[in-house]
Amino acid sequence: MKTLLVIIDGLGDDKIADFGNKTVYEYAKHPNLDRIATNGFCSSLSIAQKDFLPESLACTLRILGLEQKEFPTNRAYMELLANGKDISEFEMVLRCNLVSIDQQGCLHSFNGEGLSKNEINEITNIANEYRSNIEFIHLSDYRNLLILDKKEDVLREAMIKPPHESIGENIVELLNDLREKSLVIADFIDATEKRLAKFARKEFTYLFYPWGPAEREQLKSFEERYQRTGAVVCKAEIIRGIALALGLTIMDLKQATGETDTNLLEKAQQTISALQSHDFVFTHFNGTDEAAHRYDYREKAAFVERIDREFFAFLLNNWHEPVKILVCADHATSSLSGKHTRDKVPCIAATLNYKEKITVFKDYHDIKNFLFARR
Repeated sequence: MKTLLVIIDGLGDDKIADFGNKTVYEYAKHPNLDRIATNGFCSSLSIAQKDFLPESLACTLRILGLEQKEFPTNRAYMELLANGKDISEFEMVLRCNLVSIDQQGCLHSFNGEGLSKNEINEITNIANEYRSNIEFIHLSDYRNLLILDKKEDVLREAMIKPPHESIGENIVELLNDLREKSLVIADFIDATEKRLAKFARKEFTYLFYPWGPAEREQLKSFEERYQRTGAVVCKAEIIRGIALALGLTIMDLKQATGETDTNLLEKAQQTISALQSHDFVFTHFNGTDEAAHRYDYREKAAFVERIDREFFAFLLNNWHEPVKILVCADHATSSLSGKHTRDKVPCIAATLNYKEKITVFKDYHDIKNFLFARR
């Protein structure tokens, strides 16, 4: 039987007062997901539990059945792969956010809040003109990567907090250990900050925030693990990178994004297409996580309703063969704090177009058995 995994990134949430003390998922209307649950169950569980930080890389790999000892240390390398690049064993790569700093010297946003697309393009050109022992790679919007010589591997020991987990904290203190451990990185931050001064607003200024150093990684392929072919329908760099590292086919998306403005019909059509030619299909939605990072629980709830209305309705109306389906989140993302949490997330497991009793999952271990055990 074919298998479909749908991850709605950061779907779990806090209870929201404006939603009558309900979570985003509890508040949103999702009749098609409810219909799927009638063929199985809807419960909640924690993916990260207490093993590791609730980040998309580790949580997604756990859902895909990998053991914790296989997890890469950081996700920058996966994002690099997603953009058609690689590094040698003598190099390393860091994530690098374009962030804003308020008048008190505290981190205001992790995503270049307030900048137009034209300004981000101009800032990208400025960073590309920086000449040193660093290669700057622009991914999308505020997301960038830095490649540098592995002699800077002392960076792995640097205390660097993720920017999305550090809003409101003093920027000097946040980057102090990083600056002390790497003069190359310190020079990059200082040199580019001066050139970004012209983009300053009355409320805040901008700078690049490097973090999450990673090295080249090698993972056992998906087909070797499960003797199945697999495909991924996604736009988020981290998921595309995971797909490439596992040897999964990435379906072509021309109008989809990693945001709430993504083309859901295209994703639904490509999911159907992937199911026709592969044993396992993994479809990923990133906009819920981004909305929560912006503290916008109404946008998050509206996107959940759109996914239900435009993606799941199309799937139910156009796929008529037996398929196992799991819908869950990798981690929770609080719309109140903007941070990832270990809280339980919604989990729906069912079989469509086939009658089979599904036992409610006790914890994340049951996910691997459901997705990959032979029927």
